[in-house]
Amino acid sequence: MAKVKPFKGVRPPKEMVTEVASRPYDVLNSEEARSEAHGNPKSLYHIIKPEIDFEPGTDEHDPKVYDKASENFNAFQQNGWLVQDEKEHYYVYAQTMDGRTQYGIVIAANVDDYMSERIKKHELTRRDKEEDRMKHVRINNANVEPVFFAFPDNEVLEDIIRKVTASAPEYDFVAPDGFGHHFWVIDDDDTINSITAEFDKIPYLYIADGHHRTAAAALVGNEKAKANPNHKGDEEYNYFLAVAFPASHLKIIDYNRVVRDLNGLTPPQFLAALDKDFVVEPMGNKIHTPTALHNFALYLDGQWYSITAKPGRYDDSDPIGVLDVTISSNLILRDILGIHDLRSDKRIDFVGGIRGLSELQRRVDSGEMALALALYPVSMKQLMDIADSGNIMPPKTTWFEPKLRSGLVIHKLED
Repeated sequence: MAKVKPFKGVRPPKEMVTEVASRPYDVLNSEEARSEAHGNPKSLYHIIKPEIDFEPGTDEHDPKVYDKASENFNAFQQNGWLVQDEKEHYYVYAQTMDGRTQYGIVIAANVDDYMSERIKKHELTRRDKEEDRMKHVRINNANVEPVFFAFPDNEVLEDIIRKVTASAPEYDFVAPDGFGHHFWVIDDDDTINSITAEFDKIPYLYIADGHHRTAAAALVGNEKAKANPNHKGDEEYNYFLAVAFPASHLKIIDYNRVVRDLNGLTPPQFLAALDKDFVVEPMGNKIHTPTALHNFALYLDGQWYSITAKPGRYDDSDPIGVLDVTISSNLILRDILGIHDLRSDKRIDFVGGIRGLSELQRRVDSGEMALALALYPVSMKQLMDIADSGNIMPPKTTWFEPKLRSGLVIHKLED
């Protein structure tokens, strides 16, 4: 069962939240962070991207950069830009995009739940990326940025969310990217106890986004447990910062592919090769959006095509084999275009659906790419089924938007 707890959040005063809050560390590069933080000493980028406080080109993994993160974190607290709550709370964090709002509960998730796989993952992690975030957690002795979880729908927790969000939020703003962010503090003890008890009935939590941050947070907590001869299990380092959303609130956006060449084929030869495994329908020069699972949109030589995998070309009983990313990877990218490793092949690139299919068309029309392939998005049920089966999704399968805003609340590993 999912073991969670409230915590004494470290967060900005209401009037400073828009100055402090930032995008997550891993969605922008150092120069973009430097630009966004320009003229704003309160920006969280000074903690999560502290290389911006050094000369351009400074290695973000230099020990002095991690030291600067800690120095800045301490300064933010001394300056009153981040203040710790006196009492343990849960929080509700909601995000609005395109008129749709999703509501999550901010929790301290349990390290042992991750180590024992009660917190389920669907992606592989890279040790170098884990180690980078582990250094950040260690030196700050805090989870500065939250991870993004999902949980099976639960009516009691939904009811709590509805009641909490009926009141005015503590924070309520629209970020520069146009997404709305809304944040409530749960102060009522009975409600806090109900949340803890209800999560205890939920068998698994699921990592939606932030696999490396989750691994880093849990591994540092586990390190601290092993290093403490008086470890009891209730210490704050046994928990890490997460925002957990009911699965039905979340929408996975498509994650599309663009390829630089046709592997020596002409466009007619490539289309002919597709006929073996797909029904190919020309759609003209108007953008075509995939309409269902196993239907893809292809842009090639100034034309859009609807291509649908023929029956028998995939295994509906295989949670990985039935994924459109698997079907396209095997039958198009591998068999026709000779691309075998999506992680390393330089002939392929990936475009999050948030950028729209017009971005795919632009990259082909510019001559940079030879073709674009748009996929129907994965469902939350597919993601959870794969995690439950112990399988790992292929690379570049899921794209969640909006991203969690960093800096709304921080979790310290010691009270």
